[in-house]
Amino acid sequence: MVIPQRRRPREELAVDFVISSDRCMMSNYHGREFLGFASTGPPIGLPEKAWRWIACPRMRVDDYGRPWQAPYGLRKIEAALQEAGFRAYVIDPDYIAYYVSRGAKALLVGHHDYFGFGPPSSEWWMLTGREPLNRRSFIEFISMPEIWEAKKRRGLRIVVGGPAVWQWEAWGEALERWPVDVLVEGEADRVIVEVAERILSGDELPRKIVVPPQESPRVEEIPLIRAPSVNGLVEVMRGCPRGCRFCSVTMKPLRFIPLNMIEEEILVNLKAGVGSIILHSEDVLLYGADGIRPRREPLERLHSMVAHYLEGYRAGFAWSHVSLAAVKYAEEHGRIVSRIASLVLDYDVRKFIGVEVGIETGSVRLARRIMAAKAAPYPIEEWPDVVVDAFNVMADNNIIPAATFILGLPGETEDDVYATIELIERLKPYPSLIVPMFFVPLGALKDQEGFRREYIREYHVEALRAAVEHTARWAQYILDRGYLDKPHHRLLKLALKMFIRYVEKKARRVYERVIGGYYGSKAVALASP
Repeated sequence: MVIPQRRRPREELAVDFVISSDRCMMSNYHGREFLGFASTGPPIGLPEKAWRWIACPRMRVDDYGRPWQAPYGLRKIEAALQEAGFRAYVIDPDYIAYYVSRGAKALLVGHHDYFGFGPPSSEWWMLTGREPLNRRSFIEFISMPEIWEAKKRRGLRIVVGGPAVWQWEAWGEALERWPVDVLVEGEADRVIVEVAERILSGDELPRKIVVPPQESPRVEEIPLIRAPSVNGLVEVMRGCPRGCRFCSVTMKPLRFIPLNMIEEEILVNLKAGVGSIILHSEDVLLYGADGIRPRREPLERLHSMVAHYLEGYRAGFAWSHVSLAAVKYAEEHGRIVSRIASLVLDYDVRKFIGVEVGIETGSVRLARRIMAAKAAPYPIEEWPDVVVDAFNVMADNNIIPAATFILGLPGETEDDVYATIELIERLKPYPSLIVPMFFVPLGALKDQEGFRREYIREYHVEALRAAVEHTARWAQYILDRGYLDKPHHRLLKLALKMFIRYVEKKARRVYERVIGGYYGSKAVALASP
């Protein structure tokens, strides 16, 4: 186990509320957001120290131990508390032992996947039988004796939140091993101020605070970040209107962030030297949309503003997520995607746009059951064609998607999985990464059973093989095209190429064993790489 560093800042800062997370969250991943996904797996083919360097390297900090960049959600909490007049700061995990030992009233923690139960961590864990790095890293963080000594001796309050807060209750042992004071579920921009007030007053706090969707903060109640976010991520809208049953975001109300607020946050990042702009929402192309139909005017105004700053600061650009139906519709109605690409790529130093997209399934039958509006405004019966058409649009406009699909959805059959495999085969010509994920019960399906290792069948392995082969081929292309193109990236780039070849080789061996009948028709016992 790698023990977290205990460092003393050069200068001490008066802090009542320490906001932090473990190293897998508090990193900028060498300035390449997608590399952060490496922390969701265990060290494979490399020593753990080298894997940590690839997945989540340390960032520079100031004299007080405040990181140069921090996760966007933590920056929002920091901003909300600072606006309310509290002494609250995001502190690098190497320095929190110092601050919690010297008078901090509370430690506020956020995370996307506390214990590795979410995708794709749970998939890596299931396939290899080894704990993912992000789980190990967070357990090291929350187990620091200084935290629990401060709680015992001085009454330090510990508040945890974020999209993965459900994992504290899903794993019954967690709250026994680390008896945190409060779980905050939902958008915490407003409620965190009430929590802070009660902590300073010494009031009792409920063990769990739930912010239901109807009480989510209005746009005017969402604070602007005051310090840089990881890789320049800036939110443009919250919520999603598509209603996919496996997703919790669709339960939140849809809100568009005004351009002036987006611009202010972009400048916070660029003026601090962050070399990229990532527009974030569940579907950036629905910014200012008419329901689920993208509109040219708001999207062009947004991206024209972004292009202005890309030119002035020589920065890179990406979207966090778009929906494939929106890509297809936007291009067919006004060539919106082409217009946006021409706006930003003239100034984007990387000359391509990265984005995450969700394929989810190639089965029309299953799509109709769990994501009936995913293809809208097109009929769900056209979903596989919508996917292919959108990939074609993205390839024509130098947009490289990282796509996910889900295995083990409730009600899934062998035919559904083969339909997904057929769709992956149709996507071979398009530069992209395709990443399989195993079903984790969230959203409207949170009461369903998750996919487990013993449920893996031969056809699941075939789907995994199709994804690995596709991704290995195009990952090499992306690396050769200029991804990680700085001189100091050479060693990292070499390590990634070696890892790609290693995974491809191991996947081929597993596939050959399965297809060769070694495991028969029963559940497939996948060996650890």
